[in-house]
Amino acid sequence: MAEWITLPAAPGAAAPDGTAAGRPAGSLAGQQAEGTGVVSVPLRCWWAAPAQPTRGAIVVLPEVFGINAWVRSVADRLALEGYAALAVPLFARTAPALELGYSAADLAEGRSHKDRTNSAELLADLDVACRWLQERTGAGQLGCVGFCFGGHAALLAASLPQIAATADFYGAGVASGRPGGGPPTLKVLPGVTGRLWCFCGRRDPLMPAAEVAAIGAALRQADPVGRRHRLIELDAGHGFMCEARLDHDPAAAASGWQGLLELFATTL
Repeated sequence: MAEWITLPAAPGAAAPDGTAAGRPAGSLAGQQAEGTGVVSVPLRCWWAAPAQPTRGAIVVLPEVFGINAWVRSVADRLALEGYAALAVPLFARTAPALELGYSAADLAEGRSHKDRTNSAELLADLDVACRWLQERTGAGQLGCVGFCFGGHAALLAASLPQIAATADFYGAGVASGRPGGGPPTLKVLPGVTGRLWCFCGRRDPLMPAAEVAAIGAALRQADPVGRRHRLIELDAGHGFMCEARLDHDPAAAASGWQGLLELFATTL
């Protein structure tokens, strides 16, 4: 079963009028959002539930193009593998129902929304989604997978206590910046207690060699033995996982998908 669902604004979090939203403060779904100052908004998500009892539950984070047909297909594929999957919007305040193609104009529109996000809002929304997914499925720990800007956001999500395994696909810019400003997102790595696998394309123009090297160094510093974190470099460009993109590489995409499944199967 797969369908659009809308998660309500976080109970107890700040609403646009400055009042508390939903259930009383202290309720499960509102604990993280309380006191952050982040305006809580509904989240229009794609929910894909497996036909058989779930093997685990996974948050899916889209590219700048929103929860489009390809991102929904990723959630659907995970459901076929036995995982409950929830695709979560990253631009819930500026474009809550964004669904773009892959033209230059679509890219420009998506990036315009990316430029208006910040890490506090992303983390608050992701926490709401994680808590809903835990309550819905009964899962203790969750997985997370993200692509492009969703890969960048996945690294932020990895710092949440609910996330036990994160697959970050070509999450550009983590060594040099953070949504909305602040220390580079890579700086959250010491606080990541789960497993983190970063998948990069060697021919990705958005991830120069210096950034990939910085990611690898940070992963080794956080996990010298290499039991939790991995940097996986594939011979591909940017967006190689997506069949709708010009840089799609079938061999790299197959390797990436198998790596993703291995990570979740051995963690969740």
